[in-house]
Amino acid sequence: MFYNKPITEIIQNRFSCRSYMEAPIPPIQQNKLRGFMNTLTAGPFGTPVRFELIAVDDQDGEALRGLGTYGFLKGVKGFIAGTVCMGPKNMEEYGYQLEKIVLSATDQELGTCWLGGTFTKSSFARKMNAAREERLPAVVAMGLIGDEAQARQTAVRQSLGADNRLPWESLFFDEKFNVPLSHANAGAYRIPLEMVRLGPSASNKQPWRIIHVGQAFHFYIQRTRGYRNTLKALAGLEDMQRVDLGIAMCHFELTAREFELTGGWVIHEPEVNKPDGLTEYAVSWVSDEN
Repeated sequence: MFYNKPITEIIQNRFSCRSYMEAPIPPIQQNKLRGFMNTLTAGPFGTPVRFELIAVDDQDGEALRGLGTYGFLKGVKGFIAGTVCMGPKNMEEYGYQLEKIVLSATDQELGTCWLGGTFTKSSFARKMNAAREERLPAVVAMGLIGDEAQARQTAVRQSLGADNRLPWESLFFDEKFNVPLSHANAGAYRIPLEMVRLGPSASNKQPWRIIHVGQAFHFYIQRTRGYRNTLKALAGLEDMQRVDLGIAMCHFELTAREFELTGGWVIHEPEVNKPDGLTEYAVSWVSDEN
């Protein structure tokens, strides 16, 4: 595995940190993150991605100048920015890979905060020399955590209770969408599913829904009402609910691998009745376990 601590511990330790210490991120941590980023060249379906750490150090206090965010972060000392090429699952793959980096930062006791619509995309694109065919869906702010207890309280207060996750029975289903998946029937995948439930998402919408059928776990997006129309109306707005789905995939797979559960991602929509027109099939994990 890529991490020093158990992935379940790292996922539970991660929170959206909005206030950081004034000290820069130490070079040893920066180098570890950059080395890790360099290993992430494509997602599970092969769409090319690339990431950069843009960080302040003692000699370069101007590194972040001109990289606009919309005011609710304090003391940020670095950003993880990335681009993804066009592809049928490119947003999911971007979220999947960037969350791996977020978890690596958390493993090193750094604070992070995902930014979707609250950053100036053009300034980051220039910083990364993004090509015309590359997209930049989201960035992650980061820095050293000061008073962690206070930072966690602030995060919850500013996000209107974002730690109040949807219950298990609202997210995971057994063969039919109106039948909640029991912990017993989830079997060895109970903990990977619980780590999905704890994942971050834009506006804490938790758009993922998972239905267990046989050897497969089928991932769906539960769209927020009006979201598709917003995407159509606002040119250049990335589909953050697909990015969120990628975060869920990341948590699920990393936890499964840690528990030595083998399987892989495929795109094969099952013959399952969807509960409404807001539910979209995304991807499936097919287990090798008997």
